[in-house]
Amino acid sequence: MNCILQNEIIDNVLDSFRADLGKDFEQYRNHVYRVYNLAIIRLTSEDDIRTMSIAAAYHDLGIWTGHTFDYLKPSISLAGKYCLLNGIDQVTQLNIETIINEHHKLSRIANNDPAEIFRQADLADLTLGWRRHGMDRDRIRELKRTFPNRGFHLNLGKLFLKNLFVNPLRPLPMYKW
Repeated sequence: MNCILQNEIIDNVLDSFRADLGKDFEQYRNHVYRVYNLAIIRLTSEDDIRTMSIAAAYHDLGIWTGHTFDYLKPSISLAGKYCLLNGIDQVTQLNIETIINEHHKLSRIANNDPAEIFRQADLADLTLGWRRHGMDRDRIRELKRTFPNRGFHLNLGKLFLKNLFVNPLRPLPMYKW
């Protein structure tokens, strides 16, 4: 099965935010790679794979750079800056923004296959493989072995509890219908 891929874009983006991620660098990197590898299985074009790699690198990054659990806008802003600096066309940039903005949507994303693929991959990782959306269980196990959790889910739990006390009426601000 060993067809787990690493990606130069992801590595470069994450390395540039190493200081912001601090002690959480490896756990976020591993989450990004688990989601990326689950998503790209269902993609065929190089453009979609490049789009997915950028979206994957930035999708939760605003937690650390914006010091907030309401991190979608900061993450989108960072991805937008990356796109401008790297000459990414506006259509691709809009698709990256949509993937990031909708990746915690609780219902299916219509009319955007890459965003729906990413949403399902992120949910599969967030639920530790409990919600697989037809993804291969052995593949998920292999990804967990290759890119171990390193406390990522525990860290998310702590961030949730902290946000619950600060924003009790909006404890999960990134989720939407």
